[in-house]
Amino acid sequence: MIATDIQEKLLTRRAVKQYDPAFKLSQEEILDLLDAANKAPSAWNLQHWKFMVVHSDESKQKLLPIAFNQQQIVDASAVIVILGDKEANKNIDEICAPDIEKGRMTEEIKERLASQVNNVYQNEHYAYEAAVMNSTFPAMQIMNFATLRDLGTCAIGGFNRTQLIESFNIDERYVPTMLITVGKSIKTPRETDRRDIQTITEFH
Repeated sequence: MIATDIQEKLLTRRAVKQYDPAFKLSQEEILDLLDAANKAPSAWNLQHWKFMVVHSDESKQKLLPIAFNQQQIVDASAVIVILGDKEANKNIDEICAPDIEKGRMTEEIKERLASQVNNVYQNEHYAYEAAVMNSTFPAMQIMNFATLRDLGTCAIGGFNRTQLIESFNIDERYVPTMLITVGKSIKTPRETDRRDIQTITEFH
């Protein structure tokens, strides 16, 4: 796929609300998509996210009322729950280990970085905001890479977070940022327009 084709696909992506319920993505295909999303950037490379894949019919039925009975929840091949990590500072040893092993970072630099990060994470408000903001980066990557694979997606913010956490036993370390349905579209999504870039851009 050449660059112009990629650009055209991404610029014409639209939210899919109607999916083919007979279309199934395998766990391997979903993991491949998530692996691409996992390459997203993050502050200090802390990778403030976790993915919970609602894949089985039973789990999708369980999620349905939590997401206010949106039909796409059960018709999509999978629903990816994006979880923001409020304790991403705890990832630093695991994340820095390959850099130290490959000589890209010294233990001294890692300890200095860890001290800086842990100091910032004493602020719970920052930890929450960082979890939400940084977890949106892989979320967009999921939608973009799915588009390049001719899959439809829809980001969903309308769901009961408290019920989701309780029903799926989500650790309090994580905040559910959004749901993303993924599957095969059975209807051309409705086109939408965007505001003129000149009206929403300022140069200083």
